[in-house]
Amino acid sequence: MTTPNDNLLNRELGLIEFNRRVMAQAEEERLPLLERLKFLCIVSSNLDEFYEVRVAWLKEAAQLTPNRILADGRTPGEVLAHLSDAAHDLVREQYRLLREEIFPTLRQQNIVFLRRNEWDHAHREWVRDYFFRELMPILTPIGLDPSHPFPRLLNKSLNFIVELEGTDAFGRESGLAIVQAPRILPRVIKLPAELSGGTAETFVFLSSILHSHVHELFPGMTVKGCYQFRVTRDSELNVEDEDVKNLRTALQGELRQRQFGDAVRLEIADTCPQHVEDFLTGTLNLSKQDVFRVDGPVNLVRLMQVPDKVERPDLKFAPFLPTLPRPLANKVPLFDAMRQEDMLLHHPFQSFQPVIDLLNEAATDPDVVAIKMTVYRTGTDSVLMESLIAAARAGKEVTVVVELMARFDEEANISWANRLEDAGAHVVFGVFGYKVHAKMLLVVRREQGRLKRYVHLGTGNYHPRTARLYTDFGLLTANEEIASDVNDLFVQITGLGHAGELKHLYQSPFTLNNMLMSAIDREIQHAQEGRPAHIIAKMNALLEPQVISALYRASQAGVKIQLIIRGVCALRPGVEGLSENITVRSIVGRFLEHTRVFYFFNDKAEDLFIASADWMGRNLFRRIETCVPILDAKLKRKVIKEGLKIYLEDNANTWEMQSDGSYRRRVARGRGRCAQEILLQEYTS
Repeated sequence: MTTPNDNLLNRELGLIEFNRRVMAQAEEERLPLLERLKFLCIVSSNLDEFYEVRVAWLKEAAQLTPNRILADGRTPGEVLAHLSDAAHDLVREQYRLLREEIFPTLRQQNIVFLRRNEWDHAHREWVRDYFFRELMPILTPIGLDPSHPFPRLLNKSLNFIVELEGTDAFGRESGLAIVQAPRILPRVIKLPAELSGGTAETFVFLSSILHSHVHELFPGMTVKGCYQFRVTRDSELNVEDEDVKNLRTALQGELRQRQFGDAVRLEIADTCPQHVEDFLTGTLNLSKQDVFRVDGPVNLVRLMQVPDKVERPDLKFAPFLPTLPRPLANKVPLFDAMRQEDMLLHHPFQSFQPVIDLLNEAATDPDVVAIKMTVYRTGTDSVLMESLIAAARAGKEVTVVVELMARFDEEANISWANRLEDAGAHVVFGVFGYKVHAKMLLVVRREQGRLKRYVHLGTGNYHPRTARLYTDFGLLTANEEIASDVNDLFVQITGLGHAGELKHLYQSPFTLNNMLMSAIDREIQHAQEGRPAHIIAKMNALLEPQVISALYRASQAGVKIQLIIRGVCALRPGVEGLSENITVRSIVGRFLEHTRVFYFFNDKAEDLFIASADWMGRNLFRRIETCVPILDAKLKRKVIKEGLKIYLEDNANTWEMQSDGSYRRRVARGRGRCAQEILLQEYTS
């Protein structure tokens, strides 16, 4: 048994803690009911990716390097054991909440999920018709025998294992069969209004329909039992440096295999007999700790469809209209406004439309000669990508750095890369071994006989949909020195050569970590000299050991450190003699907190940065990231207020981290203050 590192907390257990905070939103009775259902679904979606990536990595490490010591002092096997207990507790609570609170409360609101024992004659007739019309023609039952081995089940697909009795037409007595539900069919089906009494919204699960008619797939056989199950597989892509001559080609080959990686988790109905579970775990090479028996649908993510199928605005968050910066709201042309002053966009409270307009205008403006942009996640249907394609077809010099290794967006990015190339754009795939995670857009325009550059730098992806769901900052500027830095970064990524010195921007993997360490050391020096010293940082995750060690030193020197970290944090706050001057809080609310903001008091200079990077090893050393200072005094005050201080005052959605890695919800004393609601009111009232 290894000894845990007392100074660092485990990353994977921290992610489970984050999902507990998300699930607390589903428990929150003050939230609209359908939004509570969404939060419950988000937990399942998060756990899917968690098992596909983090648990898959741990299982591989436990097999290949079982004695390896991780950052927190545990071996992979020890982490897996702790993780299994925590994950099972979380899932049990999730399904209890669904069964005992969410479903009954939805029923009170006339949103009903009918169980099979509640179907009347009309329901059964409709379900029978649906089965023969929509399911039967495309279902493929597979009896398990020497000629039909266990099928290659797709990752996260809905499947049924069927116990049978009897002999078929060929004299076979298999006893077991597999039925895979087609992915093209919805998992939750809304019944016609005439079957719902006119007032209720009534749904049935696809699994219920298949259960009720599975015997039709095995004529002459007796169905002894039918049990839904779902297999989660290792979804990490393995592209080895020495084997790659063309990254796109290598990645396309890997993508074809992603759906059939090693199994890492089995979700199965809690009614499934033990001998059937044993058969599945043996076939899939899984252990008892990999099995989740659930009392309900095995894939709660599919319930995310329900709010869109229900016209009940009273059970959803009130819609809002994002605003524009004052110059753009006053109809000042975009390029003119950017020349006059820097503008900061705070999403989702402010609109993402100026970024879309910047690309649209650049694509059609005859004075624009070149556009350069990074693409990490942009979605399968993107107006931004269409604008780039239009610009390339119009004969402009369009350069797009497409990150092919953006996890779970690889296929969409390959498709966009192909379309961009077909339109005549220059497409590059970054630097092999370093993900391009920076968010940069550069437009070059000819004005009065000279070239003028316009820039957008952001903390979030170029994705209009997530810009309405995630909090992020974006800087629109025509500052020549910042624009020059951005251009140098594009040249560095697309070409070859040494990294030059930038005037304002810091970048990973070359200068960002050094800047952070120097800024922390400077605060330490000021504290030791008796001057005020203060660090505030907001990000998604804090894991990098060197940075954590520096923050511990700063705390010991008397620096006040306030961290706002949405997700996982490996630092232990509030430990006497180590980190008693550090507080860590997590905000979980309507919007996904995604901004990265770094503040250093620096003897009243108040250095302030927004960045694409978290304080993680991958962001600081294995990715290409940007960190830009906020130079304009007015915008600096805006970011300090809206990005930091309002969140430090939040007492509605704040969870305070304890030194053991657990979180305690902050209780409002007097008037409640919700940072996200305050910002919504300020921007939209």
